[in-house]
Amino acid sequence: QVQLAESGGGLVQAGGSLRLSCAASGQTFGRYAMGWFRQAPGKEREFVASISWSSYKTSDVDSVKGRFTISRDNAANTVYLQMTSLKPEDTANYYCAQSKTSDINVRASGYAFWGQGTQVIVSS
Repeated sequence: QVQLAESGGGLVQAGGSLRLSCAASGQTFGRYAMGWFRQAPGKEREFVASISWSSYKTSDVDSVKGRFTISRDNAANTVYLQMTSLKPEDTANYYCAQSKTSDINVRASGYAFWGQGTQVIVSS
C-alpha cells in the first residue's frame, strides 16, 4: 500500500505562485508515473499534469500550460507541482496520485493510489 501526502497549499493572490509537494511512502515510487488532479467546489475532479517514471515525458491540461510545471525527485520519493501566474479559477483541492503504469496518464481511472489533497485558494 502506498501512502501519498500533499503539502504546500494555501491562500495566494492572483498572479502569485505556490509549489505543491507530494511525498510517497514505499520503495516503488520510481517505477510509476505520477499525476496531479484538482477538484473545485461543485465540479468534477480534473487532470492537471502527469510525469513519467523517469521524468522523460510530461503532460498537462491546456488551462495550465506555461504556468504549471510538474517534476519529480525519485531519490526523495517526491513529486512537485510548481504553479505560477495563479488565477482565481485555479482555486481547488489538489490531489497527487500514483499511476498504475510507468507512462504518463491523463485519466483518473489510471491511478492506483491517491493523497488526501491540499487546498489552494487564489484570491482576485
